[in-house]
Amino acid sequence: MTRPGSDVEHPFEPLWRGMLVYRVLTLVSAAAGVLLSLDDYASRAGALAVLAAMVAWTAASGYLYLRRPVGPDRRGRVAAADVVVTFAVMASTPLVQTPEQLAADAAVMGSIWTSGPVLACAIAFGIPGGIVAAAVISAALAGFQAQLEAELPDIQLLALAGLTIGFASTVLRRSAERVRRAVASEAAMAERERLARAVHDGVLQVLGYVRRRGAELGGPAGELGTLAGEQEVALRTMLTSGPAAVDERGRRDLAAALRGLGSSRITVSAPAHPVELPAHTVDELMAVVGAALANVALHVGPDAPAWVLLDDVGPGVEISVRDEGPGIPDGRLAAAEAEGRLGVARSMRGRVHDLGGTITCDTGPGRGTEWIIELAREDPSWRTRSR
Repeated sequence: MTRPGSDVEHPFEPLWRGMLVYRVLTLVSAAAGVLLSLDDYASRAGALAVLAAMVAWTAASGYLYLRRPVGPDRRGRVAAADVVVTFAVMASTPLVQTPEQLAADAAVMGSIWTSGPVLACAIAFGIPGGIVAAAVISAALAGFQAQLEAELPDIQLLALAGLTIGFASTVLRRSAERVRRAVASEAAMAERERLARAVHDGVLQVLGYVRRRGAELGGPAGELGTLAGEQEVALRTMLTSGPAAVDERGRRDLAAALRGLGSSRITVSAPAHPVELPAHTVDELMAVVGAALANVALHVGPDAPAWVLLDDVGPGVEISVRDEGPGIPDGRLAAAEAEGRLGVARSMRGRVHDLGGTITCDTGPGRGTEWIIELAREDPSWRTRSR
């Protein structure tokens, strides 16, 4: 019985099986042609030896093609070796056939069996593999056949087969990758729903209580409330939308991650296109934004609105977190940092500086607070050149 998900993990198995059925049928056809006209060959023993080699290679390569890989799929190497063996079979044509056979446009050694490696390379390597294999087999067909004009239709068929199967292989590979991502996303969503049911009535309520109680008490308890608020925002984001996926290059979409923070009181504005950055960088920026939103909930109010704006400026990104609260009194941030408080000094500024970016605070009594984070993708000098 087929294991669940096997078609997703090994999408090319039907193509390999179909190719092997074709290979066996073409071997039977080629063998029948050799045996029925064996008396016409210059070397009967040579023709039988080549035929035996074809049977042995079909069996060996068929086993390797059908063997489902446990690790990386190395059947492309078998397909490349298939081209070499088939070329050698075709190269034996002048040795075993008579000049009369060559002049009469008799099939080269291997006949229709020789088209097999074109299909194998197309499955393994897509369109480029199919075209290269078709070119090699076509060159052998032209080189070992006396009447080239008669072989042009076969050459065209080889090129068409390489293109068609290569295209099908490419489409199947992309479709399997999309299905694999969809299955992973569905599994992650189901896990988030399970976790949400488990922690919503416990952990989130405790964190919310600690955040509100810390705001009431102030002092060290207020800082504890700020940290609890950060974790509440992060946990709610994970449970509602999950982290943005990390691609094969180790990068994440910052825009998608920020959009996950949106709620009835938090408005997020981000570009529609992906804003890709290294996954670690996105994690750190999300922690900074989470700390800023926790400060809004702590100092302005748990239901106070906040706005998050992401601007993709090409060589860098800018993130703005704004509220309409009473603002931060002059000297408050410097005093908190001098006293060794953790909130702004380490959780926000420290993270941004470690990334090579800058963070500024635009605030004042009665006009709210806006944190502006600027981070270059590669060259930090973009900030000065863009102004």
